[in-house]
Amino acid sequence: MTTTDVLPTPAPSGAVPPALELRGLRKSFTTPAGTVRAVDGLDLTIRPGEVVAFLGPNGAGKTTTIDMVLGLARPDEGSVRVLGLDPAAAIAAGRVSAVMQTGGLLKDLTVRETLALTASFFGSAHDVDDVLVRAGLTDAADRRVGSCSGGQQQRLRFGLALLPDPDLLILDEPTTGMDVGGRRDFWNAIRADAARGRTIVFATHYLEEADAYADRVVLVSHGRVVADGSAAQVKSLASGRVVSAAFRDGAPSDAALAALPGVTEVERRGERVLLRTTASDDVARHLLTRTDATEVEITALGLEDAFLALTGDTTATTTSGSTR
Repeated sequence: MTTTDVLPTPAPSGAVPPALELRGLRKSFTTPAGTVRAVDGLDLTIRPGEVVAFLGPNGAGKTTTIDMVLGLARPDEGSVRVLGLDPAAAIAAGRVSAVMQTGGLLKDLTVRETLALTASFFGSAHDVDDVLVRAGLTDAADRRVGSCSGGQQQRLRFGLALLPDPDLLILDEPTTGMDVGGRRDFWNAIRADAARGRTIVFATHYLEEADAYADRVVLVSHGRVVADGSAAQVKSLASGRVVSAAFRDGAPSDAALAALPGVTEVERRGERVLLRTTASDDVARHLLTRTDATEVEITALGLEDAFLALTGDTTATTTSGSTR
């Protein structure tokens, strides 16, 4: 049984079309080293109103998939339906917006001027002041874009994406360049916007963001969906727990610890030892009765552990930026 058999994408109900429906998507690129299959039979359905984290290691096919959703690339095979429409039609109607990592800003305009100019491109009136508030940019409204921090520029891209009042908002690494406080404020703004009924799909390398803010996590690897469900459901696919302890007179050797029941990994962090194991109770009992271990703790695996287990990627929390 595959992980997608364990956590299937729920079928949409009623007459309202899915916010996003991808079927059998395939996309290849020709490189000097040969043909690379970036997306390989990807299926995904997202219901209106969901906040979905779209995760995967470098080269998993995330950005290529987003490009096809936005009509920037055409699939070699398969179909893309956005709010029941062809991507180009959905975007032309202003029903889809995207916040990308870079580009798209005129450095000599102020933040307010940038929003006002872009708002003028749409047929109906748009409240620029309201967008400034929702994007957290009120204090920077009269600042030139070129003088804004990277985080403020990302918020401006978010504000620009809000102008057509889209039904679907696509975010590709939206908090790149933001500090911790800026990232928290940004996601509070996103959640407040999602509460209005907007569908949010975001790709990120910050797994804690997916864990904290997504209703649903879709994990892709080698161009296919390998897990799909709530963060708790995806975490459950990584079997085992972590037993950690300190030792009064020094920990046993790695070899001795690795020989304990179900231990698959031994990690030392300062004075503590972390043991990943499928038999956490047995390991904890051994440490408490057969060694001088203290402060023994058993914790469940996190989303990062599931990410590593399901994709084999080792750069999940250290790499940022766009990936094919």
